[in-house]
Amino acid sequence: MDESLIIDLTHESLKVTMYLGGPMLLGALITGVVVSLFQAVTQINEQTLSFIPKIIVIGASLVILGPWMSDVMISYTRDLIINIPQMIAQH
Repeated sequence: MDESLIIDLTHESLKVTMYLGGPMLLGALITGVVVSLFQAVTQINEQTLSFIPKIIVIGASLVILGPWMSDVMISYTRDLIINIPQMIAQH
């Protein structure tokens, strides 16, 4: 298999992974920081307080961005399947 094709596939798969995971991870990160600041200001040291807001933010991001995420996954999968003959021919 051509080395540039492998690099392109790796680059594209990492890019799709960041597109799909990034919004949820960023939302959870921001929510965690806000909840931590709230806990520091109010001196509430409850460990489970940060989980519920993070779950809500991740669920909301899945609901809001779900159609876009599925389009990205479908497009990436379609491109992989279409390029199978090219990958086999170069092998």
